[in-house]
Amino acid sequence: MKTNLTGDRNILFKWACKSLKFFLLTLVGFAIACVMSQVIGAEAIAQMLLSVSVWEWLGRTAIFILCWLSVAIIYESSR
Repeated sequence: MKTNLTGDRNILFKWACKSLKFFLLTLVGFAIACVMSQVIGAEAIAQMLLSVSVWEWLGRTAIFILCWLSVAIIYESSR
């Protein structure tokens, strides 16, 4: 049975998926660092991680990655 699906994916889609994976791993790392700093009593580290500027950069990065992923999905579906 022949199908017109090929195993090769677009490099843009691969990079978008990898960047999304590493971004989510970074968020998990931030969560672990926040919990550990609260447990050991290092309030300064928790305040740095929970500052507004860090969350602004994380939000901008998330929006950029999601836009990049949507462009890759649109490009792949148009092929």
